[in-house]
Amino acid sequence: MAEAYCVKDKAKVEMKNPTKVTMKNGKPAMKGTCPKCGGNIFRIGG
Repeated sequence: MAEAYCVKDKAKVEMKNPTKVTMKNGKPAMKGTCPKCGGNIFRIGG
C-alpha cells in the first residue's frame, strides 16, 4: 500500500483506494483517501 501525509490528521497514513495519476507536467503521483477522516490525500512520485 502507498503511504501519504494527511493534512487534517497531521500524520502519515496508509492510502485507501490508491490510484496512479499523471500530473500536468508528466510526473507520476498517487491519489487516494484517508482511512481515518475520509479526506483526499495526494503523494507526488510513484
